[in-house]
Amino acid sequence: MQVRYATAPDQLPSFTSEQVRERYLVDDLFVADQVVAVYTHHDRVVLAGIHPVTSPVNLPGFPEIRSETFFEHREAGIVNVGDAGVVVVDGESFAMDTGDCLYIGRGAGEVTFASSPPVTTTRTARFYLFSAPAHTSYPTVLTPAGSGDRRELGGPETSNRRTLNRYIHEGGVQSCQVVMGVTTLHPGSMWNTLPAHTHARRTECYFYFDLPDDARVVHLLGRPQETRHVIVANEQAVIAPGWSVHSGVGTASYSFIWAMAGENKAFDDMDGFAISEMR
Repeated sequence: MQVRYATAPDQLPSFTSEQVRERYLVDDLFVADQVVAVYTHHDRVVLAGIHPVTSPVNLPGFPEIRSETFFEHREAGIVNVGDAGVVVVDGESFAMDTGDCLYIGRGAGEVTFASSPPVTTTRTARFYLFSAPAHTSYPTVLTPAGSGDRRELGGPETSNRRTLNRYIHEGGVQSCQVVMGVTTLHPGSMWNTLPAHTHARRTECYFYFDLPDDARVVHLLGRPQETRHVIVANEQAVIAPGWSVHSGVGTASYSFIWAMAGENKAFDDMDGFAISEMR
């Protein structure tokens, strides 16, 4: 598990592009038959990629979180961004198609990830995991892709027409503090999350996927009055501290998993900024 320490907003202006990437970009999440995990001190969030190819992969308890099992004092939302797979939680199997979301609550023991047959080098499940500490246990729940709370946002005239599905939230799958969903931009739309916003009470992470290999997203971060950017490729994530905006534009349409944890679960607890206010 890689550890990322928390950063303050007044540090960002002095960072080089490479330093910005080192602190906020999470790349190379999917390695065959491994769990790749990143622990950030911003709200003690853990991001992980699980890529079972030749055999099932168990989710361990990492020394950095001081627990025998991963879910001893944590919860997580998981989205399958690959082909069909199966997650087994304490002996109960959850078949996950592309885009399905699984919530696992505090207290789960053995958790195993596998790809569904037939498995080839190009046909495997890839599970993206977002986790935060939990102080209450909630049931494990599977939500099929597209069946969450659906919102249609933006429009073609502003190049940001998008469909947002909320899965883990106050009015949906219950959690201690994780809020999670998937947004898909429509063909011809490239901008996400405009007007941009911050929410000082939570850390939010974006995981970009369904982006062509030769395309990129220019992701904006930092205080609204002094932003920086990071170039993001397919199946890479960006950590946004509570003081940072999180918005971007792609060279092609894409989807992204947004997930957050912190002080509350109120989806609309955010402070918006008009694009004319940003620098």
